[in-house]
Amino acid sequence: MKKQAIYTYQAYWQEMEKLYADPTGKSSRLDQFAASAALKNAESDAKRAHDRGRIYMGSVALTDQTVTKVNVSGKIPNATVSSCLDISKWRRVDAETKKPVSQPENRLTKYLIVSIIEKYPGGWRVTRDEPQGKSC
Repeated sequence: MKKQAIYTYQAYWQEMEKLYADPTGKSSRLDQFAASAALKNAESDAKRAHDRGRIYMGSVALTDQTVTKVNVSGKIPNATVSSCLDISKWRRVDAETKKPVSQPENRLTKYLIVSIIEKYPGGWRVTRDEPQGKSC
């Protein structure tokens, strides 16, 4: 179960990169790795960026991925994954010119994030992402 949770979490971020990089949002298969609030929030946030003529290029790095909790006794089996998300090489750029767009100076680029991954009939899905507001 822990391996499936980590695999799903890694695939989720690979699909997030695709979603944010494609102004049409169509090249991502995020719905195969996310559901519920995580999917809705990602899709609406990416759409907001795309509507402003922005895309994200580069990559996200994940370190210290740890399954901190597993619950198989409830109605929906789930796991909690904690990791350090490094977005320093994931740049917001103008969709046409590919030139970087200014970022807030106090922006955290490496931070602790806690995610909930649940087992759905079609496989594991990230259902919640909770940035902790702490550097890592």
